[in-house]
Amino acid sequence: MPTSIKMPALSPTMEEGTLARWLVKVGDTVSAGDIMAEIETDKATMEFEAVDEGTIVDIAVPEGTEGVKVGTVIAILAAEGEDPGAAKSAEPAKPAKAEQAAPAAKAEPEQPQAVEKALAPQAKPAPTAAPAASGSGQRILASPLARRIAAQQGIDLSTIKGSGPNGRIVKADVDGLQGAAAAPTAPQAGPAPAAPTEIPDFGIPFEAEKLNNVRKVIARRLTEAKQQIPHIYLTVDVRLDALLKLRSELNASLEGEGLKLSVNDLLIKALAKALDRVPQCNVSFAGEELRRYTRVDISVAVAAPSGLITPIVTDAAKKSVSAIAGEMKGLIEKARDGKLQPHEYQGGTASLSNLGMYGIKQFEAVINPPQSMILAVGAGEKRPFIVDDAVSIATVMSVTGSFDHRAIDGADAALLMQAFQQLVESPLGIIA
Repeated sequence: MPTSIKMPALSPTMEEGTLARWLVKVGDTVSAGDIMAEIETDKATMEFEAVDEGTIVDIAVPEGTEGVKVGTVIAILAAEGEDPGAAKSAEPAKPAKAEQAAPAAKAEPEQPQAVEKALAPQAKPAPTAAPAASGSGQRILASPLARRIAAQQGIDLSTIKGSGPNGRIVKADVDGLQGAAAAPTAPQAGPAPAAPTEIPDFGIPFEAEKLNNVRKVIARRLTEAKQQIPHIYLTVDVRLDALLKLRSELNASLEGEGLKLSVNDLLIKALAKALDRVPQCNVSFAGEELRRYTRVDISVAVAAPSGLITPIVTDAAKKSVSAIAGEMKGLIEKARDGKLQPHEYQGGTASLSNLGMYGIKQFEAVINPPQSMILAVGAGEKRPFIVDDAVSIATVMSVTGSFDHRAIDGADAALLMQAFQQLVESPLGIIA
């Protein structure tokens, strides 16, 4: 009997995706664990692996197809010894053309619920027994790779509902569970007002570019954030000279190790230490409760080809600056290649956005819910500065914190900005 290969759920909130690229073709033989396709979710491009052995007899959804619903048959696999012609003739009906590609003439595609939720960390779904394990003593169906990851992470496979054929558990199911396990629940957000479907062009020549999934998420989430979160902004000027000197000394000591610390690496550590000192700012507003986090996870804004994404440095307050630098190097590379896994960008307790490298002197960033604060870092520049009642020249940067006033009082926000300033201006506290 032929096996229907279906669109998998590559994250706990995924409901549809784009089949970016096929890595196999009709007639190819695949084994369990082979990479068959690249699938684009709302935040990353992820690899889809085979869970059974056989021969590809039909590809039902061509590469480049957008809006493919989870569970849609995308290919047909014939088992060993099975007649490929008979297998293909017995295949289920292909999805309707309307499901395979979004209509080109549609001015504003409907925002899928999965895209709306993707930027907000999600709570771990209630454990659901996989169909394969429902019978007493029945073996759990899972790919070898999924079993290995589950064993390493201490995950009970019997609590996972598989998205593979016949309920088989695949790597994506285990990865998604890892990402969801430590993530806080986002506060329920109301729908953002629909954007106008048509705007006048006033006779100005233009080219229309269809929004990708990431840009749709950014537009919707930031609109919601500005409408629903009462932002309060606090700005301080911070002298950088001592930090720049320390960075130079640390890099000299690391020479030959293939690692170079950036100013941003030191600022990530400084923000994490500041939040550790002022824990009343390491919180989230969640409707009827205030969540106080006991670990500091810093989301760092990175410009990727598909749009802004915020990979996370977990437990940043307890990591060395060199560990943060190495981790950020890998995360930035994966972000720019679209290869981040859900657990690498979903979550975080606070954010940092640095536009100083572009010469931006000062800006106010929009909070990324359900977080309650984000730090916006401007460029370091030579300025006249009064030190000990005398005017001198110092390297100074302006830093603005955006805070959710529902969760953080102005006095506490000021304490955090003061702690950050002190750590940067006396940077031995960063590496202590």
